[in-house]
Amino acid sequence: MSLKQGPGGSDVDEKLAALLTNANAVRAIASAVEGTIGPKGLDTMLVDRFGEVIITNDGITILTKMDVNHPAARMVINTARAQEEEVGDGTTTTTIMAAALLSEGVTHAIKGVPVTRIIEGIRIAIKRALELMEEKARPLNGLDDAMLKRVAYIAGREREDIADLVIAAARMIGEEKLKDEAFKLSDTILAEEGASNEVFMGVIICKERLSKQMPERVEKARLLIVDDALEPEQMEEEALGTEAGFSRYMELQEDFKRNIQKLTQMGINVILVDRGVHDTAEELLTDAGVMVVERVASDDLRRAAEHTGARPIKRTSLRKEPEEIEKCVGTADLVYEDEKLGHIRIVGGKGKPMATILVGAATEEVVGERERIAKDAASAVQAAVKGGIVPGGGAIEIAVARELEKLRGGMKGMAAYGAACVIEALKKPLAQIVANAGFNQLEKVGDVIAAQAERSSDSLAIDCETGNVEDMYELGVVDPKLVKTHALRAAGEIAEAILRIDTIIKKKDEGSGTEQQAQQGAASDEEF
Repeated sequence: MSLKQGPGGSDVDEKLAALLTNANAVRAIASAVEGTIGPKGLDTMLVDRFGEVIITNDGITILTKMDVNHPAARMVINTARAQEEEVGDGTTTTTIMAAALLSEGVTHAIKGVPVTRIIEGIRIAIKRALELMEEKARPLNGLDDAMLKRVAYIAGREREDIADLVIAAARMIGEEKLKDEAFKLSDTILAEEGASNEVFMGVIICKERLSKQMPERVEKARLLIVDDALEPEQMEEEALGTEAGFSRYMELQEDFKRNIQKLTQMGINVILVDRGVHDTAEELLTDAGVMVVERVASDDLRRAAEHTGARPIKRTSLRKEPEEIEKCVGTADLVYEDEKLGHIRIVGGKGKPMATILVGAATEEVVGERERIAKDAASAVQAAVKGGIVPGGGAIEIAVARELEKLRGGMKGMAAYGAACVIEALKKPLAQIVANAGFNQLEKVGDVIAAQAERSSDSLAIDCETGNVEDMYELGVVDPKLVKTHALRAAGEIAEAILRIDTIIKKKDEGSGTEQQAQQGAASDEEF
């Protein structure tokens, strides 16, 4: 981006040009998602150049599907993406607060407050805000706590059927597994057109069996996972042109046949393959009544391995003795193909417990959105189990902002302006929620601040149905604490990173010739 000094422009204007440009870009990004937040938030339509349409209320989907070129805007989107990967929810809140922090920071910088002092104050205030959120969080009383269902309901955009599915799956998996950092409940979700809502202990493989002549249903399954192609070992084409090379090729073909026959003799009756399956293997395994599924996604292979206790092998391992291969075989009560939905189910595996949430959708157009909603609900439930809950609806942010006013009052120097930025950013979620519900945000934010102070309650916010101040815990409007703390921390980090940028310089094309470089060197000193 190029910025030019206009006639009569001041030194202050020139120094703040980069900051203003970046803040405006971030503000534009926030405006694209702020209308979706809260129970009255609306949907966004995303249209690509081919006319394909996505209608969604999901912040991260909107952000990542937008056509964005500005580098500061992309920084915010990457931060939101990191928030999604870490806790699976809160990306809209992160974006809204980051934009508010930057907007307030620019306002103070224009007044003459040094950016370094603003950043100092932001750091201090966010550190204290995170401590306050930790202190105010409530732990859950196990997976039967009624508030856990409310977490799923709120994060699932008030779809009770989806909330019920997620809670059932969470209870099936257990608290210990949900607290495992390597496990994501959202990964167990699959939405399919024409399916019925269902939760079961097992895994879905989104593929059909290799051949219709193979068994459709296998009970007492002995399952082998080949993390490779099920094909003979390859030879260089040049080697095949020699007599010795051709002889070696035929030996490999025979070895491959013997290895496949060895698997059938071991009683292996289900094989999942990462890549393709050779015609010879398909013929032999079909004759032996083995179900084979090829080109299975790596995530599906991993889940199948965990659930059945199988250990994936490479094709070279097929040469091993049966005793060695046996150590890699997994087991399950039943493996069968659902022909209507076009997938394979593995049920009752003898490895780790693995639940699958199947979300039904009436039409193809809503499959993606139903899946996104369910993943948000599942991520929120898991975050709540890990870190407890806080009052939702913007209540916890207002409570923390009130506490930070005390901190700001005791701060010396200009760092207090940075704390003021955080205070205003914390008011933004409630302000946007009530604005989306059709109320005056200044009035309602003021009402909540006054009511929290008067009643000494941190859980008061606005009921978006009536516009009255209500207790969010009593209404069952709750959020995972981890979502809130991650959102605030991420917003602070990205705001600080952008505030520190005071110059934008267009890079020269490293691949350009000397003539183009000379032209760039002759450009006006005003253009940067």
